[in-house]
Amino acid sequence: MNIKRFFLQVLTWWNGQTLGTRLWTWRKGRLVGKDEFGNAYYRTHDGKRRWVIYNGEAEASLSTPNWHGWLHYRTDITPVGGDHAAHDWERPYRPNLTGTGGAYRPPGSLARLNPHSVNDDDYQAWRPEHSEIRRQTRA
Repeated sequence: MNIKRFFLQVLTWWNGQTLGTRLWTWRKGRLVGKDEFGNAYYRTHDGKRRWVIYNGEAEASLSTPNWHGWLHYRTDITPVGGDHAAHDWERPYRPNLTGTGGAYRPPGSLARLNPHSVNDDDYQAWRPEHSEIRRQTRA
């Protein structure tokens, strides 16, 4: 481990693990498995506590649904040892993309690059019929 990563982990909670988590994992943790993102999943020796150490930024949406179920005690079967083949109707897992360029932007959203290109014909701006008369009365 390089010195920069060490200091980031010691001084921040969002980069991997803190010093307290590192000591707790060293003393009481048992590695259960890793997911495709490199996150490591642990439990205590008696199996009462479960936690994850994220590979990089601590973002909860980076846990896959199978591991999420194991972390929250919905199942005792880990995705490593169990039969977790995806159904044909399931899409591949993607982390939460909110705040990134890949975030969902519905048609007409101002966050789209060209918000009115899809539905230009669904809205027509109101225009006053007698705009020349109104200009004369204001002047």
